[in-house]
Amino acid sequence: MSLIRVLLVDDHAVVRDGFQRILESDQRIRIIASASNGQEAFEQYRAAEPDVVVLDLTMPSQESSGESSSISGGMEAIRRILAFDGRARLLVLTSCETKPYPTQVIGAGVKGYLTKRCAPAELIEAVVKVSKGENFYSASIQEQLDHPESSDASPIKVLSPRELQIFVLLAEGHPVSRVAEQMFLSPKTVHAHRSNIKRKLDLKTNSEIVHLALRHGLVEP
Repeated sequence: MSLIRVLLVDDHAVVRDGFQRILESDQRIRIIASASNGQEAFEQYRAAEPDVVVLDLTMPSQESSGESSSISGGMEAIRRILAFDGRARLLVLTSCETKPYPTQVIGAGVKGYLTKRCAPAELIEAVVKVSKGENFYSASIQEQLDHPESSDASPIKVLSPRELQIFVLLAEGHPVSRVAEQMFLSPKTVHAHRSNIKRKLDLKTNSEIVHLALRHGLVEP
């Protein structure tokens, strides 16, 4: 029986240790590497070539950057890993279970989405299924996917995964130059995305971006 080799990503060491104990209680699973931010996650993926990545959605983008944790860190890790390896098998394990997070992240290409309220057995089952290339979602997440019309009227859902990440970074106060650097885009491309985001959300100013992100819990006050 071959081991399922897992990269575990969470910015809290005690959380990583807890999930490692749960996962390695199953003889089929072994944690081969860990990371605490988006940059580390990408580097560890390239170095360790895991079968499955289990990652939180809320984390810093880079080590020692002084940036607080936000969904932009997790979105960055997902985007970079899938750009490097389109066959990567990613399982999100997070507290972010309300829209627009699940649909946006699943749309970006992750194979599984669990909430941190899940039972240990469900986490193990999800890792096993994702390692086989199957999808696995918590019941509450599957309900959102099965009944998208029952979602709230949040305008954020019109954004693409990349637009959502740029929206959050702008709402956190990062200048266009920093967003461009972090996402490996040109400032011109970021300006174009910002214009599209404002158009889609009917926003006029950067302060309106901040206020909308705060209302929907995408950034902390």
